[in-house]
Amino acid sequence: MSDYAIPAASVRVAHEVSRSRFIATLGCAESVSAARQFIAAVRAEMPDASHHVYAFRVGFGNSLIEGLSDDGEPSGTAAPPIMAVLRGAPVGDVVLVVTRYFGGIKLGTGGLVRAYSEAARLALAAMPLRPKVRLRRVALDVPYALYERVKQLSARYNAQIEAESFAESVRLEVQLAERDLSAFSEALRDLSHGKLAPQPL
Repeated sequence: MSDYAIPAASVRVAHEVSRSRFIATLGCAESVSAARQFIAAVRAEMPDASHHVYAFRVGFGNSLIEGLSDDGEPSGTAAPPIMAVLRGAPVGDVVLVVTRYFGGIKLGTGGLVRAYSEAARLALAAMPLRPKVRLRRVALDVPYALYERVKQLSARYNAQIEAESFAESVRLEVQLAERDLSAFSEALRDLSHGKLAPQPL
């Protein structure tokens, strides 16, 4: 999977529909457990609200986990509209909680769908983005004669050397962007006349 956009910071927006307040809180969640912690934090912050409807998408593209809850609103009127808005956005690792304070006027099925959808759209419009760079960790067994040159090559590919151990050869554990792994491997082969190949960790 290639790099993708994720929320760069949490945002909160609010709007009112027929005296009901809809407060949308959106953030980044790189795991299901992080999404659940985010939802729990919003609940704890506004414990007197009528509903805390949520949807999250951890991952992106063909590799993702989704979760949602109407939290007591009529089935299908709250979380599915929020999820539909999230699915239409080119962003991953996202969690959105729409908190409702009931204003005494029932909105009906269509009104709820519109209100929750609008809250989700407002949150997405306010959301700053940053790229998520997918990283890979690899090991290299480097002859001492090539050690300094491999370190220089690693720096050229922004590969971080996380561990070094010295024995018959130097074992390096390196982390770099997945998109650079192929070019880095090729450069290592050229440098070592085909003897060096990264081993996945």
